[in-house]
Amino acid sequence: MAGIDLDVSVFLLTATGKVRDDSDMCFYGQPEVARGAVQLDLGQPDKPRFTLNLAALDPAIEKVAVTATIHDNKARFGAYSDIIVQVGADIQATIATAGKTETALILGEFYRRHGEWKFRCLGLGYDGGLAPLATGFGVVIETAPTPAPAGMSLEKTIAEKAPRLVSLVKKAAVSLEKKRLSGVRARVALVLDTSGSMDGQYRKGRVQEIVDRLLPLAVHFDDDQSLECWAFAQKPVQLSSINLANFSDFIEKDNLGWKRWNIGPRSNNEPAVIDAVVKFYRKSSSKVPVYILFISDGGVSESRRIAERITEAAKLPLFWQFVGIAGRSYGILERLDDMAGRVVDNCNFFAIDDLHAISEDELYDRLMEEFPAWLKDARAKGIIDG
Repeated sequence: MAGIDLDVSVFLLTATGKVRDDSDMCFYGQPEVARGAVQLDLGQPDKPRFTLNLAALDPAIEKVAVTATIHDNKARFGAYSDIIVQVGADIQATIATAGKTETALILGEFYRRHGEWKFRCLGLGYDGGLAPLATGFGVVIETAPTPAPAGMSLEKTIAEKAPRLVSLVKKAAVSLEKKRLSGVRARVALVLDTSGSMDGQYRKGRVQEIVDRLLPLAVHFDDDQSLECWAFAQKPVQLSSINLANFSDFIEKDNLGWKRWNIGPRSNNEPAVIDAVVKFYRKSSSKVPVYILFISDGGVSESRRIAERITEAAKLPLFWQFVGIAGRSYGILERLDDMAGRVVDNCNFFAIDDLHAISEDELYDRLMEEFPAWLKDARAKGIIDG
């Protein structure tokens, strides 16, 4: 039905009928679990497909439940046509939906019997949608302290002001929930390498796509729903703050567009922009955490100066997430995460050959990989507010 999404999920269950932890749930926000033994393919939204390697599952897993839920409980299954469940080439079952008033269904389950895996179709209705269904299977649903009306207001705001971000905002929210970050307040910043070797990424629109993907994190973290932004080559320049009103075509329009940014010669000088970012946030005595996404395509040569600055910045409420994009020779950026001598581990690094080669869900998960640990350590050291 138009405007109504159907979500499918798989739960890996022990003899207790429960998951061991949240990693045993495969769904749109976590499309691969059990080291790839269970994978969700949403390439055809009207025909979601799970790939299961049952032989590769941990022996503790005795059942695999396959479920379907109606997103946000916007309808009942009775409004849908019958559901076809296809298992391999030999098993096909039809689940009649007529008269069903529930918003969640346990479609079927795989189960061990005498050392062999078997399947049975169930079609069991479940009231309340995905959250109570997942809770029933033992998944811990973290409830954000933000009141429900505020969440509804946020979704409405995005739909009205930036409809193309609605899907990204939802995916970011799933990642934040998984990392227990839903109630965290933080500022968000973006630092963009604009050296000559990055021209291809700017021309292909990849840098604008980074803006589009980061803004949903700012929408969730920052009450102002905006993020600070710097660009750099030999010189750093602070651009306009990015928000829901100006994010579209930001790279081509802000400060006359990226080709005219006042960044000096087109070679990279990371220490200068790190200094600029630190100076900006030092001006405030606030202990609100700041999440900084630092984009680079490599060619890093000022290793000692960068290391000194990141070590000193560890005393501040700043977390640096360095991401390499389609580059090489990242130098010290690849080693910062393991660098000794800091009061807390205040940074992380990973590289992506092509932004399009990674799903948005996986990108958000990787961007949030070490931020929770830093928050905990920084809070314990008094660097950020408790």
